[in-house]
Amino acid sequence: MDSGKHSEATTVTKPETKDKGKAVTWAAPLSGYSVSTKAVPHPRPGWKKGVAITDFILRLGAIGAALGSAVTMGTNEEILPFFTQFLQFHAQWTDFPMFQFFVVANGVIGGYMILALPFSYVCIIRPHTIGPRLGLMIVDIVMMGVATGAASSATAIVYLSHNGSRDANWIAICQGYTNFCQTSSEAVVLSFVAAISLMCLVPLSALALKRT
Repeated sequence: MDSGKHSEATTVTKPETKDKGKAVTWAAPLSGYSVSTKAVPHPRPGWKKGVAITDFILRLGAIGAALGSAVTMGTNEEILPFFTQFLQFHAQWTDFPMFQFFVVANGVIGGYMILALPFSYVCIIRPHTIGPRLGLMIVDIVMMGVATGAASSATAIVYLSHNGSRDANWIAICQGYTNFCQTSSEAVVLSFVAAISLMCLVPLSALALKRT
């Protein structure tokens, strides 16, 4: 027989007997089985690694914006140079409940972003991991709502401070507290930057969870 063939089979026929009227046929391999040793290729990171790097950079920007807005608003106060015997004109962020919520919310968002950096880095090293990415996306959605609410409520107070309301007979206090209103406006802008960063992080996480 030719040795170059992988496997052959021989047919052996048992002659007919008196007890059984049928012939039995056996097929036996003459050579060993062939085993495939081809390696299974691992999936390449590809574009998911780029998404993870973008996620990490956006989180760094959100940290600066959230903590910057919290510190800016938390140190915001102004005392007018004139006062009377019984009254001193003093404006401080603690005088407005919306500003208090604003400072706490942005502080929490900044702290969360710092804690999320190691998980974001893990997603860079292992772009195809699902657990950390799914957890980040869920908490990002919650923080996006908190950031949007804090920035929106503070924006309403800043708008009334600048323009007042004729219907409610509210005067625009920014005519006197110029520095206080300007600092409040800067803090609100930084807060919206953090909110927009979170809005970008959510679809990025959803895109990274997509199977290739």
